[in-house]
Amino acid sequence: MPSPSVLRPLGAAPARAQDAAEQEREYRDCMVLARAAPADGFESALAWASFGGGDGARHCAAVALIGLGQYREAARRLERLAAELRAGKAALSLEVLVQAGQAWVLAGDATRAHAVQSAALDIDPDNVELLLDRGITLATAKNYWEAVDDLNRALELAPARPDLLTLRASAYRYLDALELARDDLALALTHAPNNPDALLERGMLRRLAGDGAGARDDWLRAIALAEGTPTAEAARANLEKLDVKVE
Repeated sequence: MPSPSVLRPLGAAPARAQDAAEQEREYRDCMVLARAAPADGFESALAWASFGGGDGARHCAAVALIGLGQYREAARRLERLAAELRAGKAALSLEVLVQAGQAWVLAGDATRAHAVQSAALDIDPDNVELLLDRGITLATAKNYWEAVDDLNRALELAPARPDLLTLRASAYRYLDALELARDDLALALTHAPNNPDALLERGMLRRLAGDGAGARDDWLRAIALAEGTPTAEAARANLEKLDVKVE
């Protein structure tokens, strides 16, 4: 799952109009540092908060905690910030709530992630990225039919998007609905022939069908296209299992 995206500035309104540009620059710099060097970013956020950094400093600190692997604390902070922003900054509150859900996923707490993502979808029910996020959470918790429901809705709003089709194909595979999975992957690869996640998933279906050579081709392509990523690692692990079986 991608890491949470950078939000637009959340800093409290400055006392003077001419302070707005400085607040925005401080927020931007803090967020860059929080991602590149989380420990330094966290210290910078704390220092900024002591000088009136407000919501922007709190958000920056939470993002730094994600980078430090302190996912639960980051998720808690993001939830609190979203709740406090809700009254006057509803759109920004929603974006922070999305990040809270992603942090709970990283923390391995699918139950809390689902609750946060559902609350966000109550606010914005046609948000495709939120539907995707909750679909991932549901699939992680092995609630595959519910994941399919979210992905069906997401695909109604964003037809033929390869990432949505690939995730739904994976859910169908776990449900043993292999024809539906193959159909989704065929469409995904029609739109994005070099999508490594779709190739990884198609390789799994080919292996299940006894097509070891086809599975190998898909996994080798996925590795070449996505070297150094979790997708490539998964493809390599599947290749190793295939080779052991062949031997």
